[in-house]
Amino acid sequence: MRWMKRIFRSRVGLVLALLGDVLLHTVPRGGEYGLKAADLRAALAAQEQVTARWIDLAGVVGTAVGMDAAGKPVVKVYLTAPGVAALPATVAGVPVVPEVTGPIVAYGTEGARASDEPVDPKRGFPRPVPIGVSTGHPAITAGTIGARVTDGEHVYALSNNHVLAAVNQGHEGDPFLQPGVADGGRDPEDALGTLADFEPIRMCQAFVCPENRIDAALALTTKEELGNATPDGGYGTPRRRTEEVKLGMTVQKYGRTTGLTMGRVTGVHATIDVGYGPGSARFVDQIVISDGTFSNPGDSGSLVVTKGTLLGDRRPVGLLFAGSNVNTIANPIDLVLQRFGVRIDGEGL
Repeated sequence: MRWMKRIFRSRVGLVLALLGDVLLHTVPRGGEYGLKAADLRAALAAQEQVTARWIDLAGVVGTAVGMDAAGKPVVKVYLTAPGVAALPATVAGVPVVPEVTGPIVAYGTEGARASDEPVDPKRGFPRPVPIGVSTGHPAITAGTIGARVTDGEHVYALSNNHVLAAVNQGHEGDPFLQPGVADGGRDPEDALGTLADFEPIRMCQAFVCPENRIDAALALTTKEELGNATPDGGYGTPRRRTEEVKLGMTVQKYGRTTGLTMGRVTGVHATIDVGYGPGSARFVDQIVISDGTFSNPGDSGSLVVTKGTLLGDRRPVGLLFAGSNVNTIANPIDLVLQRFGVRIDGEGL
């Protein structure tokens, strides 16, 4: 159990170091509340205490630390249907809030609804293509180009493993297309570059679920092939500097299926079971964004950026990869960038 205590202390310490003793967050309907560090610490501890047991209950797909209507930290429990699991009202004095999300799945294009954007992000674009538009490995349907990133020498497209590497099936040098196959893309005429690296997704096997933190991949390309801004009607060019996600933060994204949308961070430090074609995988330290209009199948790979914060618009906070009819799930962007040793090839600071 020592390793669990070390993980807990490091996670709590990171959150508290970043947020300080007393935090101010914007919550739904425009109110402001003081979020005390002691309350946040208690909620994180309560979530850690129950997650390993609860997530294996039938009908439970995840947990997170969220806020109630009064802006107080709570333990959220995500369910496939109402009443599927018997849960207590509190854990160690922290309220438990069930939320019915339905199953959470990686966002391929199946079941995607049409975009209302004036520019159709599903079509093919002249080079350099914008970010936020249709892409994919030739073996998948389609997802989204999240951002242009760089290691200082090379330029890459950033998206998900399940978009650029076909859920671990891709190989270095495989092409990635714009648009994706579901939107008419064909190899080799629509190739935008080649797969360079991906973080393997470790699937649950025989009731054992290894922990994953990112669903991400890089594809080698050039500035002549890939731009660093969304199409007209999007949020524009992301900032180079990232921002730590916070409860209540307003965020936006531009994606292949739903174009430009806005949402609110309603869960952090989330542990979520995500369905893929080959099975399911467990992700920890994830971001939960509401409401259900923020994303749709085909938006996987979209970069999630801030909207209207004091530190500035368009600061990257997450990489979208999964969701349900209620919530969207994203990897913290710093985990993604650190894994590959790259930074957002954006503007300003």
